[in-house]
Amino acid sequence: MEDWVGGLWDKLIRRSAYRGYPQAAVSLSSLERTAPLFFHAMGGDPGLTLRTAVGTAHGARRRWLERVAGIGQQVELAWRDGQSLYLPEQIDLYPDPQLNRDLYFWLMALAAQADTASGLGWLERNRQATLHCLQQMPGLAALYRRLVEALLPLRDTPADATARAQEMVIQATLLNPEQALPLPASTRPPQPVLLWLHPSPPVQHAAAKRPGDAPAEGEGESRDSKKRRRYRARRDTPDERKNGMLLVFRAESLFTWDEYVRVNRNTDDDDEDNAAAAEDMDTLTVSHDTQRRASRLKFDLDLPAAAYDDTPLGEGILQPEWDYRRQQLIPAHCRVQPMLPRDALPATLPERLHAEARRLRRQFQALAPERSRRYGENSGPDIDIDRLIRFLAEKRSGHAISEPPLYQAWPPGERSMACLLLADLSLSTESWLGEAGQVIQVIRDSLLLFAEALAATGDPFGLYGFSSLRREEVRFLMLKDFGERHSDLIRGRIQAIRPGYYTRIGAALRQSTQILLQQPVRQRLLLLLSDGKPNDLDHYEGRYGVEDTRQAVLEARRAGLIPFCVTVDHEAGEYLPHLFGRHGYVVVQDARRLPQVLTRLYATLSRPG
Repeated sequence: MEDWVGGLWDKLIRRSAYRGYPQAAVSLSSLERTAPLFFHAMGGDPGLTLRTAVGTAHGARRRWLERVAGIGQQVELAWRDGQSLYLPEQIDLYPDPQLNRDLYFWLMALAAQADTASGLGWLERNRQATLHCLQQMPGLAALYRRLVEALLPLRDTPADATARAQEMVIQATLLNPEQALPLPASTRPPQPVLLWLHPSPPVQHAAAKRPGDAPAEGEGESRDSKKRRRYRARRDTPDERKNGMLLVFRAESLFTWDEYVRVNRNTDDDDEDNAAAAEDMDTLTVSHDTQRRASRLKFDLDLPAAAYDDTPLGEGILQPEWDYRRQQLIPAHCRVQPMLPRDALPATLPERLHAEARRLRRQFQALAPERSRRYGENSGPDIDIDRLIRFLAEKRSGHAISEPPLYQAWPPGERSMACLLLADLSLSTESWLGEAGQVIQVIRDSLLLFAEALAATGDPFGLYGFSSLRREEVRFLMLKDFGERHSDLIRGRIQAIRPGYYTRIGAALRQSTQILLQQPVRQRLLLLLSDGKPNDLDHYEGRYGVEDTRQAVLEARRAGLIPFCVTVDHEAGEYLPHLFGRHGYVVVQDARRLPQVLTRLYATLSRPG
């Protein structure tokens, strides 16, 4: 009974003390499609991805009811770094949902401004950013005015004279960003301003890695990276003293659950509840645990023995890589190693794919350019009977001057196109996609059916796969070269592919571009089949990998190729528009439809005009 009454009281006091308007809340997920476009249109860095911000303690004085309810210590504010733009997961500041939605767009416009005043205080930084934003985009002035006028009645007037002076300066700056006012000093921080960016974003420099630290597992982008948050972090050195003679104990020094949660990122069998509890923390302390666990065997991901590995061809090909930090192309930075699948024996098409392959062959035979008959040729496989009879009649009547062209020819069609399909064979293809099965099996079936379809058109095509293990080992698997005829040997190679390592897309795209440029055709199509973002064990992850891939796509487009990406990654809309453009990719929601999507896409892109 006491627990039931206590629960009711807790809900009542929290609901009464809460300042927001949950009934008018707007979530960031509802702006998933429009937010990146608006941010880029406002001049924001197109390489930044969208993330939800984590609540941080603001330290300002709270209302009495908030202190009783134990809420209001944290606030979610917008900010950005070199990788992402962080926005509140939900905004319910105003009683009007439209104002909450407008606040999202204002924060994006504010974050899109270049950070030219990093050495100034938080008030002056936000004032200058606001002023610059309104000067560059005057159309936002009315929206900003509505937000400010609705915000001021919601802010408290502190009883303390110094805090009240601070509040007056903040409100005056909100109303008139053209006027620079000094912020009075106070013992407590002022109330957070949700119309401005974070005064002190939770950057990671305080928890930088120590020399010799190995990269932690899972440091790259995860499939649920859209919900990944950024924390304040501090590094701590654990006390290694054990079994001391004296034990100093104070009851108030005991850790609470909110203060200590053991989350060991070097193992895979930690308690999931611990990781969930870490989501509620404002500050994460990072330390090295020197304790060794018994009976624990761990393998590093490394190249297999030569007897079990794919067969290398040659000594590798050096390819450049784009360093977005220095804005320059590093020559001969990656080694692309062409390889053939080991133990790939000739094999027929699997029985389960026969019906679909027959249907695709019939459809794609119709795509083959029709051969038109030409009359009056000097040579050819057939004789033009009409012209021959006319010539003989004219010759008998004595009117024939000379022997005319008497042959018919069937020259090939006018279309001149080559296609290269590059498949991502990274370790993530070992995962499962529900009823569709493993990603690698879906890729095998797609490559088999795609090859059957293109073989029916007569267009030259090549099939390749890739994965990587740092820049020295970009594995480029040759499934069908342009000079090879489609046969059971090609089908056997496709069925022999297996998940590889990581995803260094830039080097593989540059190698594919060079191969495709060697084909004597007028139109060249480069298709990338992938299931995730670019990443590797070294620094090739996050913004670095994305920018190198984008540069490789731009290089292919400048060379006259048509690059296009097909992906089964449901979060691809977050980064693929930056890589391939808004119309340069397609997301396959149901992986079982991937073969049909690939073949339909080829039919569309190869259409004349």
